[in-house]
Amino acid sequence: QVQLVESGGGLVQAGGSLRLSCAASGRSFGNYVMGWFRQAPGKEREFVAAITRSAYTTRYVDSVKGRFTISRDNAKNTVYLQMNSLKPEDTAVYYCAAHTRGLTIPATGGFDYWGQGTQVTVSS
Repeated sequence: QVQLVESGGGLVQAGGSLRLSCAASGRSFGNYVMGWFRQAPGKEREFVAAITRSAYTTRYVDSVKGRFTISRDNAKNTVYLQMNSLKPEDTAVYYCAAHTRGLTIPATGGFDYWGQGTQVTVSS
């Protein structure tokens, strides 16, 4: 019932910035907990950031704290990931995910809808 479409990926040099966007279908976006995940070549999918429906609570993986910021605009049905000071190790396919049942940030398995992903490549 929920479709997620990521955009904003691309090629950037180390130290640069990108902003990813995730546009959600449906009429209940404001009730979803939203998250970002990434998967690098040869590695497992990794949690990056999440945000509650009211944006009162955010959570980040330690490796991106101070560099990445998750935000949302419920009027636009969109969640964002601002990525600054990018490093080559940030290179991955980035996925948007939604948790549609519940108000708190769930474990990774609790995200029940996923986008197709957008490629982020950071060169050195």
